[in-house]
Amino acid sequence: MSRDETDPISRAEQSEGTAGTACCAEVPKVEEDTVVADVQLLSALGNDTRYELVRRIRAAESDVCVCDLEAAVGLSQSAVSQALSRLYSAGLVTRRKEGSWRYYSLTDDAEQLVETFDALRTDDE
Repeated sequence: MSRDETDPISRAEQSEGTAGTACCAEVPKVEEDTVVADVQLLSALGNDTRYELVRRIRAAESDVCVCDLEAAVGLSQSAVSQALSRLYSAGLVTRRKEGSWRYYSLTDDAEQLVETFDALRTDDE
């Protein structure tokens, strides 16, 4: 049995002669690369620890050291570093090294995202 024979929607479309045609306006195409990039970005923020780190870095007056972040969020240096690496890979934080210390700050994209989240939350209140 083919998929069309077992799929009730396909059978209904075929019986009405609408298989492969749209009932309304055509849905615009979205580039797969755009979807993948957006999902990667949102996924990086889709974790309590990583999002809290973004918020704490944003609230800081200057670049933040991993050691300060681990004390603030109550996690090990390893856990904080792993979370920051994910944020770095997603393009949400920058990092610089001074001796054995790493300091993090937000990228402009991350700043814009947080501002957008704040605006959305304000609109709902």
